[in-house]
Amino acid sequence: MNSMTYDFAVIGGDLRQVYMAEDLSSRGFSVLLYGLENLCSKANMEHAKSLAQAIDSSKVILTPIPFTKNGIHILSVDAKADLTPEILCTHLKKGHMLYGGCFTKNIREFCEASDIYYNDFMEEEEITLFNTIATAEGTIAEAIIGSDGNLHGSSCLILGYGRCAKTLAEKLKVLCGQLTIAARSPLAIAQAKTSSFNAVSLPALTDVISEYDYIFNTIPAPVLGRELLEKTKQDVTIIDIASAPGGVDFTAAKELSRNARLCLGLPGKYSPKASAAFLTKYLLSSLGEKAV
Repeated sequence: MNSMTYDFAVIGGDLRQVYMAEDLSSRGFSVLLYGLENLCSKANMEHAKSLAQAIDSSKVILTPIPFTKNGIHILSVDAKADLTPEILCTHLKKGHMLYGGCFTKNIREFCEASDIYYNDFMEEEEITLFNTIATAEGTIAEAIIGSDGNLHGSSCLILGYGRCAKTLAEKLKVLCGQLTIAARSPLAIAQAKTSSFNAVSLPALTDVISEYDYIFNTIPAPVLGRELLEKTKQDVTIIDIASAPGGVDFTAAKELSRNARLCLGLPGKYSPKASAAFLTKYLLSSLGEKAV
């Protein structure tokens, strides 16, 4: 791989990838960007003319989080015709190191079959947990911006009690007047109760959902359908942060004039610099271990 003249190629993404590129450059690494022209115009940052050039001339390839949203294009704020998983795979070769988040099954299988090292950020527990902080803060920001009321003293409901929900609950408990967790499994309900939260089972929502001013969904499955939406307050604010398409029937919500929004990519929107710093630290640690 003697033709590799750059340490890193940063391909697509959002401001997190820009901050990562700038951080790496400030540490003395050579960095080539592609698909980030509209986000990064600094004179000291170089941009490739094609995806092929970026990959062929770099050893470590950094891709977005998530890698793709539609399965057709690599996620990027700058649309590029060649920014696709297929073209990426055409140029990836043994010796490359691929980093990113939420890689597709096809990418994983290709890398394994081609003996190409890959690392999915979102499978690393320390990154996933740190990511919940930015997600929780962004969720609260969306709720404040998207409603006419105050979280202070309000009645809030969180659907689910996974990693993101737990961090969100800790942040909200000092704001909301009443906070309830609704979960499917008895274990999750028990965990919520041991953390001093009110907790109910999902089937029990029919009787209590009309009490809440704010509803936050973290469950990536249909959970808030028309029947439940009809029972919510007319001026309720619903923030869905579950993976697309979310867990809310948005068509029904619109027909019922409920304020419901799917809010994805919150770390990249609200705390790209902090998220990038953590990712860069992990990346360099990982590369250091690979070099041993």
